[in-house]
Amino acid sequence: MLKEQLTGNTMFIDTIESWQEAIRIGAEPLVNNGIVEKAYVGAIIQNVLENGNYIILLPQVAMPHARPEYGSKGVGLTFLRVKEPVMFPDGEPVKIFFTLSSDSPEGHLDLIASLGELLSDEELYEKLFDVETEAELLDLVKE
Repeated sequence: MLKEQLTGNTMFIDTIESWQEAIRIGAEPLVNNGIVEKAYVGAIIQNVLENGNYIILLPQVAMPHARPEYGSKGVGLTFLRVKEPVMFPDGEPVKIFFTLSSDSPEGHLDLIASLGELLSDEELYEKLFDVETEAELLDLVKE
């Protein structure tokens, strides 16, 4: 499931000015493919402003997302790796963004389970920071 979602939805950038811009860039494929509306991206940013850095799952790894009613039309996932960390509020650095969308409260549970499996493997987690291409990322992802 992860490979299917991530294929064609990966980005590798050296530096990004702000966490808000990183969220916009990470969500761009979802917007361009009609999976989410631009309002969904704004809702992610607003959620961080209101609720803090809850999207940071692990050190330097974030999963930007919002509730489906904010403009999600389907299930989607993108990967963005930034070489230089992007600083979130309270000075938390992030280099990896898995931007997630779902059109229902439970529509993304399989995707989150697969992502959790990837991130819970310490060796794979460490390797995420070194991938340079989509092919390298997809090699790390188990079917």
